[in-house]
Amino acid sequence: MRSFFMSNKTLFSIIESSAHPDSSALYETLGIQENKISSMRKAIAALKKQPPDFIVAEFFYGYGNNYAGVNISNLDVLLYSLQKYSPHTRVIILVEKDEYKHVFKLNNIIELHDVLKFPVKIKSLQTSLTR
Repeated sequence: MRSFFMSNKTLFSIIESSAHPDSSALYETLGIQENKISSMRKAIAALKKQPPDFIVAEFFYGYGNNYAGVNISNLDVLLYSLQKYSPHTRVIILVEKDEYKHVFKLNNIIELHDVLKFPVKIKSLQTSLTR
């Protein structure tokens, strides 16, 4: 049975690893239209065309490698793009326990709506989406 609790809401699931939970059934139950995206580049292009209400993305801290310099993680460029194209999008970050201590640095770019540790519980995601 489909609920229209949040009808007309949109969400980008940015799936960069197999750890990203398949929450499509939850989104459908909440009446949220999900757009599954496989890269940050594609997410930024999509956000310029149709800003989402929510983004659910994984956090990968840049231990001085690919994200060296001013970037903190894989999400920096996306979050800077949100400042310009969709500052009201609520961002939910999924993070491994050992990287949790780094994720809050992203609040300096844009305020995070929520941060959920792996393994992500569907109930926690639902609570985050409905508050």
